[in-house]
Amino acid sequence: MSLFETIPAAFDGPRGAAAAKARLLLLDSLGCALAGLRHPRVAAFAQAMQAGFPGGVALGGARLAPAAAAAVLSAATCWDEANEGLARAHGRPALPVAPLALVARAQGADPALALAAFALGYEVAARAGEAWRIKPGMHVDGSWHSLGAAAAAARLIGLDAAGVARAVRLAACQIPFAMYAPIAAGMDGRNSYPAHAALLGQMAAAAAMAGMDAPEQGFAEARRIALGHDAPAVMAPPGIWLLEEAYQKPFAGVRHAHYAAAAAIALRPRLTGPPRRITVATYAEALRYAGNRAPIAAISAQFSLSWAVAAALTQGDLGPAAYTEAALADPTLRALEAMVELREDAAMTESGTRGATVTVDGQSETVHHITGDPGHPMTEAETIAKFTRFATPALGEAGTARAIAALLADAPAEGLFDVR
Repeated sequence: MSLFETIPAAFDGPRGAAAAKARLLLLDSLGCALAGLRHPRVAAFAQAMQAGFPGGVALGGARLAPAAAAAVLSAATCWDEANEGLARAHGRPALPVAPLALVARAQGADPALALAAFALGYEVAARAGEAWRIKPGMHVDGSWHSLGAAAAAARLIGLDAAGVARAVRLAACQIPFAMYAPIAAGMDGRNSYPAHAALLGQMAAAAAMAGMDAPEQGFAEARRIALGHDAPAVMAPPGIWLLEEAYQKPFAGVRHAHYAAAAAIALRPRLTGPPRRITVATYAEALRYAGNRAPIAAISAQFSLSWAVAAALTQGDLGPAAYTEAALADPTLRALEAMVELREDAAMTESGTRGATVTVDGQSETVHHITGDPGHPMTEAETIAKFTRFATPALGEAGTARAIAALLADAPAEGLFDVR
C-alpha cells in the first residue's frame, strides 16, 4: 500500500467519533504547548526565532511569522513530555501537525478547514510512523512527522489532494535524521526536532504550491537508504482514522513512569508522616527507559521513575510543575527521590503487562491501568480537566474557557496563545 493513498481518503476531514477525537487531540496539544511556553528556555527560543522570522503571532514574548510560531509551539508541546502518542507509529504524530492547525485558528482560519488539515496531517504522519522503524541511537521525533506537517500545511494553504501529495513527496525526499544523544546526555536539544519538522513541512507545502515536485518512491528510498528497510512498508489501509487510536497522557513525563506516579498519588492520602522507605516494583522496560537517578535536568527527570514518584508524593500530581527549575532544586523532592528503591516485577515483565506497585513504609498501592491505555481512553471531561490544569496558569480562567470553546465548539480563537 502506498502512503499517498491516505491523502484522498482523508482529505475532506473526519466526521463523528473521529472528528470528536481530533478536537480533543488539538485541545490536549494546546494545553501541553501552553505549559511548555512558561519554561524560560522555550520563551527564549521564541524570542531568538523572532530575529529571523518576525511577524504578527504573539508567542512567548515574541512576535513571530506563522511558520516560526508553529515551530516554537511544536517544541513547547513536547517540553514536559505530556503530549499524545500513537503506539503503532511509535511516536507522536500530532507533534508538529497540531501547532499548524492551532496557529491557523488563532489567525482566523475556518474551524472546519483547520480540523480537516490537522486530521489529514495526523493520518499521513501516523502511517509514515508505522513504516519508519528507526535504528538504535536514532530519535523518532522530527523525522517522519515532517510528512504530516507537509500535508497539513498544504491543506491549510488551499492545495487540492494532488497538491498535498506533491508536498508530502517533497518532504519524503528529505526526512530529517535525528539522534537520541541529547536525551542520553540530559540535554533538551531534542525538543527542537519537532520544530524542524514543522518548518520543513511548511517549506514543502510552499514548494508544492510553486509547482515543485519529487518522485513518489522517495519515501521508500528514504527507508531503504537511511534505515536499510528493503521490504515494502506495512501501513493501515486508507479510510481508517488512526487518530481514534491515539492515547493521551494523564501526566507529564515518560509514560513508563505514569503507573508508579498514579500509585503514589492514590497512596498519598493514607500516609501519616514523612516517608522513611519507598519502593517501586514495575516491569523491566520501565526500568530500562526510566531508570534515571538524581536527575539534574528536566529532560532527565522526565525519564525517571524515582523522580516521578517523589514528585507525585510531594505535589499530589505529575504535571509541568514537577520539571521546573524550582522543583529540581527542591531539597524535599531530592531527598524523596534518593530514598526510592527500584525493583523489577518479574510477573509483569513475563506477562508483558504494564503497571507498578509503590510501597511507602509498609503501605502499598498497585496500578495496572492508567488513562490512555487500550480500553481506558481519556474522556472529554478528563481532557478538559487536564487542559484546565495545564492552561490556566498561562491563560487564566477566562482565557482557558475561551480556548476550550474555540477548539471544542468552534468559537472565535483570538488570544489562543496570550500567555500571561
